[in-house]
This record gives sequence, structure tokens and C-alpha cells, in this order.
Amino acid sequence: MAHTERTSMRSVLRREVAGIIGLLADEHDFTAMRSYRSFTFDDHDTYLQQVETLLRSLAEQGGHTSVALFDPEEYAEFCAEEGLEPDTPTSRTRFTAALAGTGITVPYEGQPLADLLPDLVDEAVRQATWEYASSVLARIGSCGACGRDIGRDAFARASHLLTQILDTAGTGHHHLVCSIPTDAETLLSVLHVDRSTDGTAYLDEKEALEFATVLALGIATRSPGGLVMRTTTPDTDDRVQGWRLRDERLLPLTAGEVFDAYCTDAQSGDLVAPESGVDYCAAPDLGDENPEGRHTH
Repeated sequence: MAHTERTSMRSVLRREVAGIIGLLADEHDFTAMRSYRSFTFDDHDTYLQQVETLLRSLAEQGGHTSVALFDPEEYAEFCAEEGLEPDTPTSRTRFTAALAGTGITVPYEGQPLADLLPDLVDEAVRQATWEYASSVLARIGSCGACGRDIGRDAFARASHLLTQILDTAGTGHHHLVCSIPTDAETLLSVLHVDRSTDGTAYLDEKEALEFATVLALGIATRSPGGLVMRTTTPDTDDRVQGWRLRDERLLPLTAGEVFDAYCTDAQSGDLVAPESGVDYCAAPDLGDENPEGRHTH
């Protein structure tokens, strides 16, 4: 077989190999990795530039590459569990390969690293939020009065409420945000839904699962959370509606309450100028009294 033919075949195979790069997204994680002598970078900005150059080079060769967050603490735990010496490039490579099956990854499609990084961090936050909410629901246990699993019932209730909202939403693109305060922090979950004129709803099932799980956490823990929906349709102003979570129900907010919620800075409490082209509307009453009643726990 001629040398040029072998080279051509290797090029074809290279295009069919999927790769993954573990990325130290922030300065804190980068600094942690500098404690290993085999990690030779000493400047985070230069490191990010080199990663972006590598990604572009791999894309030019026709390969498919995904990017995962490289967490130094998880890396140290991985090396301890696997009996690996952490201060070697080989161990870092093995950990990065393991991320392909267990970690959060974002495909590189030629976008600037500055655009890819926020997507990667958002994916990691989404995963952590869902895992936390799921673990809390699993630990709550059974109702003292009826013996039913509180977490399971709360998820069923959340799914029902979400279906009710989408049934009343009408056509357009709907951007929903669920906010549930916990002792540690406020959990946020986002869901995007496109509803066609024939009533068909198009959504990401994984995103819907995460959204329902966070709402279920608020129901199960009786948290004073809330839900806001922004609807975009062609040639009309965006509509914003909201509900507050009380006693396993979503109670509609008035137009004034929605305006106050949207036009108040969540951190400082200062007023924020309202957006142009946005109508702050009263939400529809979902009309659900939750006849099964509340759990006691």
C-alpha cells in the first residue's frame, strides 16, 4: 500500500474519531491545577488561548470535539479511587476520558471559546441543580398521614401544574423560569417551549424533567417559590405572566405584581426600568384546588 494512500486512510479515520477536552474554566480551578509540577501553564488567559487554538485545529481536521469542565477536586478524588498518581499528564487524560461518560459536555462547532464557556457553565449548573433537587426529593420520605411518598407525589403534582400552564399558554415561544429558595441558595430552572397553531408543544424532554423536579422540590418543601413565563409571538409585544407557589398550588400574579417582580433588581432591590415592547399581564387562574390535599411531614 502506498504511503499517500495510508496517509489518506488515516485522515479519513481521524474524522471519525470523537475527542473530548477537559477545560479549566475559571481562574480558581486553574490555580488549583498549578500545584502539579507536570501542569506547565502559568497564565489562565494564555491557557484559554491555547485551548481555543487546539479546538480550531481539530475542527479543521474534520474531527468532532466536545468540551467538558475539568474540576480539580473531582480529579483528585478520581485519582485516589483509581490509584493513580495525579501529577502526570496520563492521569489527567484518563480523567478527561471518563468525563465523556459522566460529565457535562458541550460540542465544539467553531464558536469562540468566550461563547462556549457560558454554555458549558450553564449546563453544569443545570445538572447540579437537578441532582440536588432530586436528592432532596428522594430523602423526604413518606407522608405521616397517608404513607405516600412525598417526593414522588410532588413530582406528579409539578408535572400536572406544568401541563396546565402550557395548556393555557397559547401559540408562540414560551420561556419559563421557576425559582425555588432553599436554605443554601435559590434554585433556578429554565424551560423553553414552542407551541404551534395546532396546539402541539415542542420542548426538550430533559429540560422539562429538570424543570418539573425543581418545581416539585418547592411543592414538597412548601417553599414560597414562583414561576414566570415570557411569551414571544411574531409582530406583537412579548407577554410576561407569573404565579406564586403556595400550598401545592400556583396562584396567579396580577399585572402589577408581575411588573414589580420584573422591574426590581433581585440582588439590590432597586427598581429597574421596564423593557420596551413588553406587556406585563395578569396570569390565568389555573383553577386547580388540588383536591387530594396536602401531605403532612
